Amino acid sequence: MAVLWQHFEDQGWERLAAGDKWEEHGLVFSSVVGKALDATNVRRAFRQALKDVERINADEWTPRELRHGFVSLLSDRGVPLEEISRLVGHSGTAVTEEAYRKQIRPVIQTGAMVMDGIFGRGPER
Repeated sequence: MAVLWQHFEDQGWERLAAGDKWEEHGLVFSSVVGKALDATNVRRAFRQALKDVERINADEWTPRELRHGFVSLLSDRGVPLEEISRLVGHSGTAVTEEAYRKQIRPVIQTGAMVMDGIFGRGPER
């Protein structure tokens, strides 16, 4: 809640800075002149937020990487595909499987166990 109040206050300063250019649309998240955000606005702000992060080239990142990372982390922790689909807003698992097939943890546990054995973490050591 504190973050939203801070955002509201910051937006008040943006309203003042924009002066007559401000367009009130009642948006929580808007451009610096009150308009609805579009993909270009979001990418620009995202890259601006990343610009000082070490070892990251902000020009190579988009907000979509956060979504892919989210799916990868959930999958790595064993969250069922159905739950991941629901969390990313898909109505079923087919879209999730297609869009994130590289991030989804393999479902064949036998293969994972063999790999653990190869790298010295499993019973086959």
